[in-house]
Amino acid sequence: MEDLNIFLEPGMYVRHPSQSDWGTGQVQSCINSKITVNFSEMGKVVIDGSRVALQQVFEND
Repeated sequence: MEDLNIFLEPGMYVRHPSQSDWGTGQVQSCINSKITVNFSEMGKVVIDGSRVALQQVFEND
């Protein structure tokens, strides 16, 4: 399976494309296609990077 989030690194900020109510999350780890993100409104979530393409958040967003 292809990792849709190969560009992500710990410390980057992201949003889940179909869970806008989770708020902005900070990437904690990326191991293979498993991405652990700490979202402001949901807490820590492990995401399958082969199924979900997270959206990177930049300072101006």
